[in-house]
Parts: sequence; C-alpha cells; structure tokens
Amino acid sequence: MIPKKILFCADFSENSEPARELAVDYAKTFGAHLLIIHVIDSTSFSTYEGWIGEELNEVLDRMKESATVRLESLRAECSQTVGSVETYCRVGSPASEIIALAVEKSADLIVVGTHGRTGVKGLVMGSIARSVLRTAHRPVLIMEAPSGKGESS
Repeated sequence: MIPKKILFCADFSENSEPARELAVDYAKTFGAHLLIIHVIDSTSFSTYEGWIGEELNEVLDRMKESATVRLESLRAECSQTVGSVETYCRVGSPASEIIALAVEKSADLIVVGTHGRTGVKGLVMGSIARSVLRTAHRPVLIMEAPSGKGESS
C-alpha cells in the first residue's frame, strides 16, 4: 500500500519531533497529502468543575488560538518539503478525535509519536498512541522518542 494521505498527530512536544520528521519523509517520498492534527484534551476539564462555563470557554479559546498559531507554523515548515499540508485543531478525547479525522479524511496512514520511557512511566505516557493503534482500523506507525528525551526526574 502506498499512502496518499498521511495523518500526523502533533502534541508540540520535543518527543513528537521524530514522528513529525518521519511523517514528512513519508509524505515527500510517496507524494502524499499531509494532514496534521492537534487535539486539546477535554477529558481533563472535569478538574475545573467550579469554573463557570464562560471562564472555561475563555481558557479554551486561548488554547485553540495558541494551537492554531503553532499548527500554522508547523504547516509552513512542512510545506517546504511536502506539497500539500492541512492542519486541524480539535477539542475532545485525543484518540477519538484522531480516529474521527482519519475516517473523515480517509487517511491511509496515521503517524503518532510516543515518549521514550520505560516501565510504569511508559505505560502511562503511551496511552494515546496505544488507543489509536487499537481502534484505528488502518495502518498506524508509532515512532518512539529516544529514551530520556523530555523526561524529568
């Protein structure tokens, strides 16, 4: 299978850089359309139960604005190598939103990064990548960041 549409999942971390590089290389090599998604994880919003809806919406709007600026920067950078790049910012459960976009846009391949961690930290930190892999029903390429990158003691 030669992918025509590749979906890269961006979390803007240093750990996702190897996955971005791989997605760009694949898109360039195969002449594929590159889709980039960033998901603002709304599953953590229950932590802010005391906030009035309007306050939470303000915070969410700022998060979306910031993500959109970063996605545009990523799009501009990737467009230097890949002919066709589109970006998407969604709010929700990251794995669910990634899968939904893959289905909507008929992505042939999903590229997602994971943290280069082992043991218990690795079990926790790779949950989105594992969930995408389990539910995507299409090829998923998981690129692990080198061990120690972005880890705090």
